[in-house]
Amino acid sequence: MSKRTLALTAALLLGSGTLAIVPAVPAHAAEANVKCHLDFNLSGWSILYKHAEGSGTVHCDNGQQAAVKIAVIGGGLTAGKYRIDHGTGDITHVRNIDDVFGGYAQAGAEAGVVKSGTVQVLTKGTTSLALAGHGEGINLGVSVGRFTINRP
Repeated sequence: MSKRTLALTAALLLGSGTLAIVPAVPAHAAEANVKCHLDFNLSGWSILYKHAEGSGTVHCDNGQQAAVKIAVIGGGLTAGKYRIDHGTGDITHVRNIDDVFGGYAQAGAEAGVVKSGTVQVLTKGTTSLALAGHGEGINLGVSVGRFTINRP
């Protein structure tokens, strides 16, 4: 999304007939670019259909925070069972914590045995979610799905 400048130059006529000018203000000045951080745990399985559930906490640099419920649903050529402990995520391009909630598009290839890890970048409109985590399990395949963050 490109940043546009909104010119808000207005001439106001005051009671005595004096002219006052209000300077132009960039539109993006009113929009704070808040960054949020997600800490989570997740476990799931896949046999053609992929399903995982977990929970976590979102903390934003503007002081907002919330407990969250996470769900991953998708499909593809996958098989396995896995768990991610102490996963993290960085969420950018949000105005406040409400922009964090909802579904993010997910696509990926997974391969892991016993100790595995994941790094993914997901999007929801202009909002980006970069995930990282390590865990245990077996997972192999290619899938497409949805990573959803909701309030519990």
